[in-house]
Amino acid sequence: MSYRVKLLVVVLGALAVLVVLQVGYSALETFSRLNAVEAERDRWQRPSDVIAALDLAPGDTVVDLGCGSGYFTLKLSSAVGGDGHVLAEDIRRLPLAFLWFRAAARREHNVQVLLGERSDPHLPGRADAVLISNTYHEFTDARSILVHVYQSLVQAGRLVVLDREPKPAPNAISEDTEHEISAERVEGELRLTHFEILRRQDRFIENDSYGESWWLIVARKP
Repeated sequence: MSYRVKLLVVVLGALAVLVVLQVGYSALETFSRLNAVEAERDRWQRPSDVIAALDLAPGDTVVDLGCGSGYFTLKLSSAVGGDGHVLAEDIRRLPLAFLWFRAAARREHNVQVLLGERSDPHLPGRADAVLISNTYHEFTDARSILVHVYQSLVQAGRLVVLDREPKPAPNAISEDTEHEISAERVEGELRLTHFEILRRQDRFIENDSYGESWWLIVARKP
């Protein structure tokens, strides 16, 4: 092997190491930011009350639909125990990748990540409960998503939906342009999909970190 070839191999190897180190450093920074954001979120999100609304038991299968980087997923993992399953679904690959690494680092082996589509979350098998938190307002085909959720739930399985209430006029623009949706609209769509409404709390969260309120709906498959 000539000197130039050896030098090229060394340089390429060094560049590869630098890239790996940079990616690793960026990932560690992201994990650190996520932990800080989630610690702050714990103060107003009422996660224990949200999880209680799902009425989970050890060994249950629960879906975190629109899971993002796994704020609720990782909490649901301990709620269903080692014999249970958490199906963490999202349509974005990057948050799912972060969640996979976070779950592996915490040895949450009952977490399974799922890549869904805008009209089909691709939920396998049966589920005892489904959580849709801060995601419903993003749906472009809510009817199709709800049908898939309904079909995946066991009889008497629960669906809990949590989202932001639209801002009152004149601050509001429209539900189609803001990250919010009314409880009335969602309740109506749930009823059209044959869900039974068990409870609705319009001001479940009075003020989040942006001063906005959230509602909570608990439904079930009859």
